[in-house]
Amino acid sequence: MIIGVPKEIKNQESRVGMTPGGAAEYIRRGHRVLVQAGAGTESGFPDEEYMAAGCETCKNAAEIYEKAEMILKVKEPLPAEYELLRERQLLFAFLHLAPAKDLAKALMKSGVRGIAFETVQKNDGSLPLLTPMSEIAGRMAVQEGARFLQKNFGGKGILMAGAAGVPPAEVLIIGGGVVGTNAAKMALGLGARVTIADIDLARLAYLDDIFGGRVTTLASNTRNLEAAIKKADLLIGAVLLPGKASPKLVSESMVKQMQPGSVIVDVAIDQGGSIETIHRSSYHEDPVYLKHGILHYAVANMPGAVPRTSTLALEAATLPYGLMLADLGVEKAVKESPALRKGLNTFDGKLTCKAVAESLDLPFTDPGDLIR
Repeated sequence: MIIGVPKEIKNQESRVGMTPGGAAEYIRRGHRVLVQAGAGTESGFPDEEYMAAGCETCKNAAEIYEKAEMILKVKEPLPAEYELLRERQLLFAFLHLAPAKDLAKALMKSGVRGIAFETVQKNDGSLPLLTPMSEIAGRMAVQEGARFLQKNFGGKGILMAGAAGVPPAEVLIIGGGVVGTNAAKMALGLGARVTIADIDLARLAYLDDIFGGRVTTLASNTRNLEAAIKKADLLIGAVLLPGKASPKLVSESMVKQMQPGSVIVDVAIDQGGSIETIHRSSYHEDPVYLKHGILHYAVANMPGAVPRTSTLALEAATLPYGLMLADLGVEKAVKESPALRKGLNTFDGKLTCKAVAESLDLPFTDPGDLIR
């Protein structure tokens, strides 16, 4: 198979879909790898390393899309890339279609076969390709939140750990999954007081156990969230429903009750965000905006700010699945792997992920009806 790795064009996205080490694995199995010139530079992988691994370099994205049977990238295609996609071409990347109807329609129109990293799901419910980025985003949420709580960045002037005789910052994390757990680790490490809210009481019991009672666990309901949000210095949205748009758990009226200079970091922004006042307009060079006196951080590609770490972590997770797709082809791979089958979002003009279809109010086609 011919695999193409284009340079990411999303604003401030410095990751790359494949490292030279990963490329060598594809090539060892008899596949061709085309890499756009400069695609890996910002992640610390110069063109020379790809060439040494046996890759072929292409000057521009158009050449990559024209020649490749499989496109392996990090982020979803942007409008400038829509017309480059070809019918029956395999697209393997983060797609985040649930809040992006225009993108979903563009992929359907192109006839591309899109497998989304974020909906590849094992039988135990885990999301193996999303997990490493969730770990990084959860840790970064606290790192960025701590930065913007500083007065010189517009915050209320609070140090996460406090000081002798001075209480530490109050951190509220909504969602106790991978993002929330990693955010809690970081916040505790910085000395903050941490509360994790979730609707799953079994998960809260697990978190209470692993953190040894150092975090406060809270049953997530409107009344409890209202009370906790009022005293939060840093609010982290960490809610995920695989393939679906994030539910709006924090209303605008709740945000208005926060103290001026408090900070909100919504990691769920890729899926539309779980905070009513959040919107997808922030980028790494200008990551926050002020609403109701509260700093909102809503960068949709947070791990892109640490591209070396993120690229290596992402490839470690995606490589086995990418190799299966290249070795078997998408139809056979999807038949043999239930996890990849759940990752299939579009196929020959049809929407094949039920959660995405429900979020977008578009027709759903069972992939079993298309792949026999």
